[in-house]
Amino acid sequence: MNLVIREAGIKDLPDILALYKQPDMDNGEVLPVEQAETIFRKMAAYPDYKVYIAVSDNEVVGTFALAVMDNLAHMGSPSGLIEDVVVKTDRQGKGIGKQMMKYAVEYCKKCGCYKVVLSSNLKREKAHRFYESLGFIKHGYSFLTELKD
Repeated sequence: MNLVIREAGIKDLPDILALYKQPDMDNGEVLPVEQAETIFRKMAAYPDYKVYIAVSDNEVVGTFALAVMDNLAHMGSPSGLIEDVVVKTDRQGKGIGKQMMKYAVEYCKKCGCYKVVLSSNLKREKAHRFYESLGFIKHGYSFLTELKD
């Protein structure tokens, strides 16, 4: 399979939103394109926070977001945060997610990150097995507070 991973542009948003509409993401709900464009432009203002896409035969088949954050602790070494990982349902199990995660980890290494983290909903057991197969380990606890009514 010919797969290219590249930084997403604003023109890629409809394809990205289509991936996010898959049932295992936000219950099939996505932002309107106009609202996504506003957020995408805001994200572009961050120093190193980007959305990436995986493209095979001119089709967007996967996406993830990656932020590299500077730290005052850890002797100033940055850390990487992977978010919003999704592969098109009919393309899962074909190595796309593995290549996306390899890309993200390698990028973080080049940036001098001391770690790369991601979180995954407890119910996504298949995703947990996938991340563990790539060498990610369960580490500590993840805590959250819902801020919506």
